[in-house]
Amino acid sequence: MTKTIDYFFGIGSPWAFLGLEPFAALAEAHDAAIRPHVIPLIEDNGAIYSRNRPEARRAYWTKDLKRWAALRGKSLNFENRAALSDPTPAGFMVIAAIEAGADWLTLTKALQQAFWEGGDDIGKAEIRRAIADSAGFDGRVLDKRGGSEAVAAIWKASYEAAKTAGVFGLPTFRYDGELYWGQDSLPFLERHLKGEKLVA
Repeated sequence: MTKTIDYFFGIGSPWAFLGLEPFAALAEAHDAAIRPHVIPLIEDNGAIYSRNRPEARRAYWTKDLKRWAALRGKSLNFENRAALSDPTPAGFMVIAAIEAGADWLTLTKALQQAFWEGGDDIGKAEIRRAIADSAGFDGRVLDKRGGSEAVAAIWKASYEAAKTAGVFGLPTFRYDGELYWGQDSLPFLERHLKGEKLVA
């Protein structure tokens, strides 16, 4: 029986970026299929955007991201981020890739890397299309599909399904009915994939 992991993530989540490659490697190592769901944070379930947190918590959040980035061999560009557009349309592009059966993992990695390491404004169509083109996709086609009502409906349905499941933050992994929030919870997911669970 094939193992399936529901993966709830967003292009604009730095934690999803840092955890993407180790998660993909973990799924491959355990012959598990990934079922992707591109969603925003779910505030109704308790998620808090960093901009709405107290300064002390934002400062710690930034430092912790830098620690994890160093551990994962990544770098994060925090300069001039306030000037960047909303990356949500890039997430719609990924949904379009998922629906087309394309290599959404490669596209996600390219967009997140550009956004978080390069500081590129993937909220702008010409920029995300160029990134997709460089990664081997037809950026114009995917971006056009990403703006469709069908993709908007998938986005909404994924949000509602995640909300019902109890998801709040990103990334969240669901395996065998169990939720694991955050890329730092991958060791717990790994144990579950191996047939072990720390908590019943």
